[in-house]
Amino acid sequence: MKKVINIILIICLVTTGFFVDVNESKSAGATAKVLVVAGGGGAGSVDGYGGGGGAGGVRYDSAVTVTAQAYTITVGAGAPTTTAGGGSGGNGSASSFSSLVSAVGGGGGGAQSVGSNGGSGGGGHRSGNAGGTGTAGEGYAGGSGYEGGNYGAGGGGGASEVGVNGNATDAGSGGNGISNSITGSAIIYGGGGGGSAGGATGETTNGSGGTGGGGDAGTWNTTTAGGAGGLGIVIVAYTTTEFDHTGGNSTGTNGTETWVKFTSSGTLTLTEAGTTNTGAFFQLF
Repeated sequence: MKKVINIILIICLVTTGFFVDVNESKSAGATAKVLVVAGGGGAGSVDGYGGGGGAGGVRYDSAVTVTAQAYTITVGAGAPTTTAGGGSGGNGSASSFSSLVSAVGGGGGGAQSVGSNGGSGGGGHRSGNAGGTGTAGEGYAGGSGYEGGNYGAGGGGGASEVGVNGNATDAGSGGNGISNSITGSAIIYGGGGGGSAGGATGETTNGSGGTGGGGDAGTWNTTTAGGAGGLGIVIVAYTTTEFDHTGGNSTGTNGTETWVKFTSSGTLTLTEAGTTNTGAFFQLF
C-alpha cells in the first residue's frame, strides 16, 4: 500500500510542478568590462594646410551588467581618404555594444573651414579656423589653424587631450590617445591625426594613438590626399567562470577574464558556463 501511495505522490509532484532546480546561476548579477572605439575622422586636403582628422570617440565601462543572451556589436568605419585637393575630411562612424555603450565617430579635418565636431574634433584649416569640438567623456577638441596666412593647420583631437594649434612654422600634432589594458596589455586608443604646415616646413608628426585614430592631413600643393580615419573596435571582457561565448574576431584571457575583440560588426552570444539540467524533488513522505 505504501508503494502505491509513493507512486501517486511522485506523479502529483511532477504534474503540479513541485520540482526545484538546484542549479545556482553562475552569472547572476554578472558584469563585464566594455571598451568601445568609434571610427576616426579623415583629414582635410585642399592647399597644403588641411586639418588633421579627429580620433574616434573612446568609451570604457568597467561594470556593464550582462546576462546570457546575444548582443549586437557595431564597429564604426573610419572616414575614407580625401582626394588631393578634395576638401574637408569626412567623419568616422559610431561604434556600439548593443544599446548599452556607444561612441561617436571622429570629426573630419577642415579644408578652408573649421574642423568638424565628433568623438574628438577635427583640426581647423589655416588662417585661424577653429578645431571641431569633442564629445564629453569620449574625446577632445581639434586644434585651430594659425591666424596669419599660409601657416600651420590644427591637429585632430585625441581621446586624452586637445589637438595642438598650428603656428607660424609648424602644423599642430594630433592629441594623444588613451591607454587601456582590457586585454592585459596596455594599448593606446584614439590618437588624433596631424595637421599640415605646407611649404618648406612640411608636415608635423602624428599625435600618438592606435585604433580609431584620425587621418593625417594632406601636404603641400594638394599633391597628397588627406589620410583616412582609423577603423573602430569593440572589446568585451567577462569573468571566465560565468560565461562561454561565440562571436568576435579574436579572443584571449587576462587572469580571471576572457576578452573578445571585434574589428568588424557582428554578434556576441553569452551562455552560462557549464550549464547542466540538474534538479531535485522534495519528497514529502
